[in-house]
This record gives sequence, C-alpha cells and structure tokens, in this order.
Amino acid sequence: MDEFFTRIASRSASFLGAPSAFIGSTLLIVIWAASGPALHYSDTWQLIVNTATTVLTFLAVFLIQNSQNRDGAAIQAKLDEVLRALDKARTEFVGIEHLSDKQISEIRTKLEEEVGQTDDGRTKTIEGTVEHLADRV
Repeated sequence: MDEFFTRIASRSASFLGAPSAFIGSTLLIVIWAASGPALHYSDTWQLIVNTATTVLTFLAVFLIQNSQNRDGAAIQAKLDEVLRALDKARTEFVGIEHLSDKQISEIRTKLEEEVGQTDDGRTKTIEGTVEHLADRV
C-alpha cells in the first residue's frame, strides 16, 4: 500500500506542479465563468466550482505533503551522509531534525555565534566580511 501511495503521490505532485496543470485549471475556470450567463449564475453553477475546488484542494494537500515529507527525509539522509563523510564535520549534528524547535534554535544561535568569531577571538563585522568577499572577486 505504501509503494502504491508513494507512486500516486509522486506522480500527482509532478502533475500538479507542471505548467500544463496550471493552464488546464485556468482554462476550466474561464469556461466555468463563461457559462455563468447561460446558467443564470444559479446556485448550482456556483456549487459546481466550489465543490470541485474544495475536493481537489483537500486531496492535493495530502499528496503534496507526502511528497514533501519524503523529499525532506531524503535530504536529511543525504546531509547526514555528508556530515559522516567529512573529516572536520561534527557528527553530533546527525539527526538533529528530531529535536524540538527550541533545541534547534539554541543550536543555530550557538553556531551563528561561532561563525561570528575570528580565529583570534575577535568578532567579525558585516563590513569586514563584505570587504573580504570583494577582495576575492
């Protein structure tokens, strides 16, 4: 069942993200809007588009979320492998995506503080960093 759903979710996400899906959807809305005068802008006319868009949006949310979850997990696995493979990388970062938002925020703050320090302990400035980058160009 998982493989079947994964195939459907992947294909649906690819289809829903394609320009042709947008063009087709836009065309259907234009046809629906153009049919308004012929159907006297009835409640049924309005209900058709409201129901169709609600149902399709509801289903698309689950399919797209499944694709994003898989993509996120794959990216994390790849990053974990890069951390494992690099000599200077700190392997304690492997799996931090499972920590709470607060814990991750604390780690980011500490990393940003580390990056803000030069080798001799002085704080880098944005201007100094920009100048350094400009010298390299």
